[in-house]
Amino acid sequence: MTTTSPLETQGVKASKRPLFRPQVATVVLLGVVLLAGAIVAAWFTGQGTISRIFNQLNQLQSNPPLWLEVPLVAGAYLLVPTVMLFVIVLVVMKVSPQPRAWSRFVVVGILLALTLRYFLWRSLSTLNLNTPINGLFSLGLFFMELLMLTSTSIQLFLMLRVRDRRREADWLAMDVVEKRFTPTVDVMIPTYNEPAFILRRTIIGCQAIDYPFKTIYLLDDTRRPEIEALAAELGCEYRTRPDNRFAKAGNLNHAIAQTDGELIVVFDADFVPTRNFLTRTIGFFQDPQVALVQTPQTFYNADPIARNLGLENILTPEEEVFYRQIQPIRDGAGSVICSGTSFVVRRSALEATGGFVTDSLSEDYFTGIRLTAQGYRLIYLDEKLSAGLAAENIAAHALQRLRWARGTLQAFFIKANPLTIPGLNFLQRLAHLEGLLHWFTSLSRVGFLLMPLAYSFLGVIPLRATAAELLYFFLPYYLVQLAVFSWLNYRSRSALLSDIYSLVLAFPLALTVIQVMLNPFSRGFKVTPKGTASDRFSFNWNLAWPLLALFVATAVSLWVNVGNCMIKGAWAETVPPDIAVQIKGIGLGWIWSAYNLIMIGIALLILLDVPRPSPYEWFNLQRTVKLTVLDTSEHTFYGITTMMSEVGAELALTQAGFPRLAPEETLPVCLEIQENGLHLQGEVVRSGFDGEFPTVRIMFEPMNLLQQRQLTEMLFCRPGQWKSRCTPNEFQSLWLLFRILLRPRVLFDRHIDVSAVSVAQV
Repeated sequence: MTTTSPLETQGVKASKRPLFRPQVATVVLLGVVLLAGAIVAAWFTGQGTISRIFNQLNQLQSNPPLWLEVPLVAGAYLLVPTVMLFVIVLVVMKVSPQPRAWSRFVVVGILLALTLRYFLWRSLSTLNLNTPINGLFSLGLFFMELLMLTSTSIQLFLMLRVRDRRREADWLAMDVVEKRFTPTVDVMIPTYNEPAFILRRTIIGCQAIDYPFKTIYLLDDTRRPEIEALAAELGCEYRTRPDNRFAKAGNLNHAIAQTDGELIVVFDADFVPTRNFLTRTIGFFQDPQVALVQTPQTFYNADPIARNLGLENILTPEEEVFYRQIQPIRDGAGSVICSGTSFVVRRSALEATGGFVTDSLSEDYFTGIRLTAQGYRLIYLDEKLSAGLAAENIAAHALQRLRWARGTLQAFFIKANPLTIPGLNFLQRLAHLEGLLHWFTSLSRVGFLLMPLAYSFLGVIPLRATAAELLYFFLPYYLVQLAVFSWLNYRSRSALLSDIYSLVLAFPLALTVIQVMLNPFSRGFKVTPKGTASDRFSFNWNLAWPLLALFVATAVSLWVNVGNCMIKGAWAETVPPDIAVQIKGIGLGWIWSAYNLIMIGIALLILLDVPRPSPYEWFNLQRTVKLTVLDTSEHTFYGITTMMSEVGAELALTQAGFPRLAPEETLPVCLEIQENGLHLQGEVVRSGFDGEFPTVRIMFEPMNLLQQRQLTEMLFCRPGQWKSRCTPNEFQSLWLLFRILLRPRVLFDRHIDVSAVSVAQV
C-alpha cells in the first residue's frame, strides 16, 4: 500500500495555489503594453494632445540644462575626465589586484557616479522625438538601456556589502574535525536518467567524504533495476517512489519523509564532492539560525561554448561569474540563492517551511527564499568543494538556461515571490529584484541587435548626440566600466566574452521571458542530458535560424550605412540641423552594425557542436608511475602521468628503450601509481616521443571495485583540487575573437582527439 508523505501532501496543495496569481501578473503586463501601444498609435495618427506632449518633450531635449552642456574647450580637453578616471581605476586595481573593501568602494563609487551622469545625459539630452517613428525607436532604445542600467546599478550597490566566509569556515571546521560538533548527515543523490557510470563516480565520491556520521541515499526517479543493483554493489541506500510528481522536488520530499539525519546534503547525479566537503560546511550549523550552506558549482569538463570555439583551457564556464561575483553579493545582502546541488540544509528548518517548493521548476531557488522569509540565515561559502558535468552540447546548454529562466520568472505567479512574500527586508528584495531583471535583459539584448537595422532600412535616428557629447558623457562611462568589469568579477569573465555568451541564447531567452509572463506553467521539468558522446560535427539549426536571418540583415545594413556615410559625409555641414543629426547617426549605425556582425558570426560558430568521441574527461594530473611490460622480458620503466581519466592515461617516460608500436598494435602493461599504490592493468595503444622522452597512451582494462574507488578519489576527490582560472583581459579577448573568426575550428581542426580537447584543469 502506497502512502503520501506530509511533505508531498503540502506539495500537492502548493501546486494548486497559483491559479489566481498568473492572471494578475499577466493582466498588469498586458495592460502596460496596451497602454504604451495606444499612446504610440495616437502619436502616429497625429492626436492633438499626445503630439503636443511629445513636441514639448522634444523641445526640452533640444535645450538641456546648462550642467549637461559640453564645456567650450578644444576637443582634446574633452578627454580629460576619461583619462583621469581611467588612470584612477587602473592605479586602484594595481594596488589592490583583488577587490578589497576600500578598493571596491572607490571603484564602485566612481561607477555609480558615472552611471547616474550617463543616465541624466541620456534622459534629458539625447532622445530624438522630432517624429513619431524616431521617437518610437529612441524611447525604445532608452528603456532597453534603462533596464540594463537598473540591473547593473543594483548589482554595484550590493557589491559594497560582499561577504567572504572562508576564514570563518577555518575555525568552525575545527569543531567538526575535533568531533565537538557531529550532527548526523543524510547525503541525497537524486537521479532521473543519468548513466550508471556517472552515478558510480558520484556515489564513490560521497562515500569518500571524510566524515563518519553520514548515510548515502541514491534517489532513483526512474526505478531502474540496474541502478538499484549499482547501489547494492557500492553499499549505499536506494530509494524510489511509485510516480514522478513534482520532479526533483517531489523526489527529495519523498526521501526526506523516510530519513532522519539532522542535516541533509544534496548533490546532483553528476556532482562529485571532495573529501573535505562536510568538514568545511557543517560547522556553520552550530548557529541554530543557519538553515542552509551553499557552495559553488564548478565543472570538470569544458562548457559547449568554450569547446565549440576551441578555447577549452582559456574560457571559464559561464557559472563562474555567478559563483565568484553574484553569490558573495547575495550573501552580503542576506539573499543567498540555493542552487540545487552541493548544499547542506537543516532538516528541522526545511520541514518547518514545508519541504522543497513544488510549484515551480526552480525548487531550489524558492526553497531558499521561503527559508529566508521564515527568519533563517542562508550562508554562501565560496570554496570549490565539488565538481560536476557542464552541459555537453549547445542544445543541452540552451535547455538548461531556458529552464532556469522559466523557473525563476515563475516567481511572479507563486506565493514564494521574493518581491511580495512576508518576512524579507528591503535589501533582500532588492537583491532578488536584480536576479529577476537579469532575465528581462535578454529583451534588451535582442533590441540592441535589431536597432542598427532601423538606421539602414527605416531611416530613423534613435540617438541625438554630437561627437563632443559622446566624448564627454559616453566615453568615460563606457571605458571605466570596461576597464573594471573583469576586476569586479574576480577575473571570471571579460566584458567582450560576456557579450558573446549572452548573445548566443538572446532570442530563445527573450521568447521564454514573454511566454512565461503570458503562460508561466505551460512547460514541465526537463532534465539536462549528461554522459553523451558524438563522432561528428553537428549544427543546431533551431537556435541558429534567427541569428542567420539577423546576420544577413546586419550585413546588408552595414553596406547601406557605409554607403550613406561616404555619400553624405562630404556635405553634412551644409544641411539643416535635423538632417545633420541623421547623418551623424548613420556613422554610429555602421559602427554598431559592424560590431553586431562580428559577434553574430562568432555566435553561429558556437552553434556548431564539435565531435565528442568519449563521455569520459581527461585531467591534467601528474603522478609518478612504474610501468611494467607484461611480455616475456617484463621490462620496467618509470615516468610521470601527463593526463589521466577513468579509462586511460598518458605517460612521459623518463628513460629510453620503450618499444615503438605499429598502428593498431597494442602491448599489455601493468601501471603502478606510486603515490597511492594503485595497480592497474591495461594496454599501450600508442607510443611516440616528446623531444627525447618516450610517451605512451594506455587504456585500462576493467577494474575491481577497490581500484575504481582509488582511481575516482584520486581524480575527483582531492581537497583543494578545483582551482579558479582567470579569464583573458579585454585586449586578449578581442584578439581571441578575431582569431576565432579567421581560424574557425570546423575548417582548421577537424581531427578531434578526445584527450587533446577534454582536459580539465585541476
